[in-house]
Amino acid sequence: MIITMTSISLDGFMEGPDHDISWHHVDDEMHEHFNEELAKMSRFVDGRRNHETMLAAWPHTDEHPEWPRPMHDFGKIWRAMPKIVYSRTLDTAEWNTEVKREIDPDEVRSWPGDSMVGGAQLVGSFFELGLIDEVRLYLNPVAIGAGTLFFKKPNALALRSTRAFGNGVVELIYGRR
Repeated sequence: MIITMTSISLDGFMEGPDHDISWHHVDDEMHEHFNEELAKMSRFVDGRRNHETMLAAWPHTDEHPEWPRPMHDFGKIWRAMPKIVYSRTLDTAEWNTEVKREIDPDEVRSWPGDSMVGGAQLVGSFFELGLIDEVRLYLNPVAIGAGTLFFKKPNALALRSTRAFGNGVVELIYGRR
């Protein structure tokens, strides 16, 4: 399956102006949940900007002993996971990462196991190509008023499950209708 997971605001934004995600409610309970789910993946697939955001933190968790254990655990998961980054500007990438220029839908459909797709533009492209099988939204109890909308076009989805976390975030899992 091709899966996307993202935190969104009550008004549908995945990031605020200037790519601000400081409003995401992520505590140890959420990190542990993300770690459990993401460790099951066969690969992480990102756009360049999302990949660079990940590079800023996850290869370097050992340099931050003050970070909570779940963040260190995710750093280990991220470093070990095979990754694909779609970019027209990167030539090479580190940390077990393959750079691809264009999305080949037939190739994507042939990937074994589950893949996690991230990055606003890349997720939008995967939606347009009909490649997203499951959407995991983490609805944060905040309205931010502006930023990058998660859904840019209509998408008919079927609710599969919900879960409430202690910090007020609600997980909504949707599949294709």
